[in-house]
Amino acid sequence: MITLPRSLRIRRSTSEHPVDEMLPLTQLLALGTQHMLAAYAGIVAPPFIIGTALHLPTADLIFLISASLLASGLTTVLQTLGIWRIGVRLPLVQGVSFSGIASMIAIGKSHATGTDAMRVIVGAVIVASALMFFAAPLYSKLLRFFPPLVMGAVVTVIGISLIPISIGWLQGTQGTPQFGSATNVVIGIVTLLLTLFITKYVPGFTRRIGMLVAMALGTLISIPFGLVDFGKMGSARIFAVPTPFHFGMPRFDVAAIISMVIVMLVIMTETTADMLAIGQIVERPLTPADIADGLRADCLGSVVSGGLNGFQASAYGQNIGLLVMSRVKSRFAVAACGLILVALALFPVVGALVAIVPLPVLGGAGIAIFGLVAVNGLQTLGRVDFHDEHTGAVNALIVAATLTMGILPIAAPNFYAHFPSGVQTVFGSGIASGAITAIVLNLLLNELKIGRRRADTQEPTPDPALPA
Repeated sequence: MITLPRSLRIRRSTSEHPVDEMLPLTQLLALGTQHMLAAYAGIVAPPFIIGTALHLPTADLIFLISASLLASGLTTVLQTLGIWRIGVRLPLVQGVSFSGIASMIAIGKSHATGTDAMRVIVGAVIVASALMFFAAPLYSKLLRFFPPLVMGAVVTVIGISLIPISIGWLQGTQGTPQFGSATNVVIGIVTLLLTLFITKYVPGFTRRIGMLVAMALGTLISIPFGLVDFGKMGSARIFAVPTPFHFGMPRFDVAAIISMVIVMLVIMTETTADMLAIGQIVERPLTPADIADGLRADCLGSVVSGGLNGFQASAYGQNIGLLVMSRVKSRFAVAACGLILVALALFPVVGALVAIVPLPVLGGAGIAIFGLVAVNGLQTLGRVDFHDEHTGAVNALIVAATLTMGILPIAAPNFYAHFPSGVQTVFGSGIASGAITAIVLNLLLNELKIGRRRADTQEPTPDPALPA
C-alpha cells in the first residue's frame, strides 16, 4: 500500500469535525456547483474589466478569463485541502480580487500597448505575492486585533458591500435593451422566492442545494423571455489550456511592484476577515498559525495566477452565505468547487453552459446569499456588550464608524478620487477600510484604555530600599 508523506495527509481530529467530513460524490458535485455559481461572475468580472480597459483583443480577453478560472480553481483546492503549512483547510472559495483593478488600469495608462502593460502587471503581481508569502507569519499576528466587536462589524461590512453586486445582477446586462427592465427584476425576485420556498419546505438534501435548484428553475423560466443565449455554447471551444506568460516574459517595474504590494496588503486584510468569519461559522476557531497557512495559500495562488497571466487571488465573502444556508461545513465540497473551476478553464464549452445563466437569476440568488453574510455579522455583534457603563457607547460608535467607512466606497465611488493613489487602493475597498477602521478604533479606545485601567488598579510595588 502506498503511504503519503505526513505533510500531504489530510489532517483529521480523533472525532471527525464536520469540516473534515467526506460527502458522497453526488453531493460534492451539487454543493461544489452551487459554490461555483456564487463565485463565477466575480471571478470573470475583473479580467474582463482590466482587459477591456487595456484595449486587449477579444481573443486575449477570453484567454484572461480562462486563466483566472484556472488560477482560482487551483488556489481553492490548495486552500481547502492544504499542503504542508500552505492552506487553512476550511471551506474557503478563492477567486480573483477586485482590489487591484484600479492600480492595474493605472499601470496600463502608462504603457503604449495592452500587451506591454500586461507584462508589467504580471511581473508586479508575481513579485508582490512572493514577498507577501514570506511575510504571512508576521501578518497573521493581526488575529489578536479581531475580538467579536471587530469581527462582527467587519463581517457585517462584507455582507453590505456584496449586496449592491446582487442588485446590479438583478437588473441584467448593461448596454442591452432589457437592462433594468421589469422582466429582469421579476425573474430575479422569483428566483429569490424559489430559494426561500425550497429552503423552507423541501426536505432532504435538496434543501441544502436550494439555491442551485432555484437558479436552474429561474433559468428555465427565463427562456421564453429571451434572456438565455444558447449561442454562447456553439462558439465555445471544447478544450483549451491557458499557457504561461502568454503576453511575453514579465517585466519588473519598481513603482508597479510597490503598488501591487499595497494591493496585496489589502487582500490579506480581506482574506483574514473572511477566514475568521468562516472559522466562526463552522465552529473551528483559528490560531495565528492557521491564519498564516491561509495567507500563504492566498499568496502562492497569486504567484501561480501571475504566471498564468492572471491576477491576485483572494477569499470570496459571497460564499460565506452559502455555508449558512446549506449548513454543510465540509471543506471537500468547496474543494469540488475548485475542481469545477479548473474544468471550466480547460473546457470552455462547459464554461459556456454556466455562462447562459441570466444575470437576473444570479441576482435573485445573490440577495439571499450576500444578505446572510451581513446577518452572520449581526449575530456576532449580538455577543458584544453595548450597555456597559464604560465601554457600551464606545463599542456602538466603533461599529457606526466601521459601517460608515465600509459603505463609503459603495455610496460614493469617487470619494477618494483626489487622494493619493495609495489611499485610493486601500480605502477604495469597503472591506479593507472597514477592517482598518474597526481594528484601529478598538485598539485606541478599548485595548489601550483597558491596559491603562489595569495599570491604574494595580497596587504599587514597594521600594525594597524603604522599610516595610
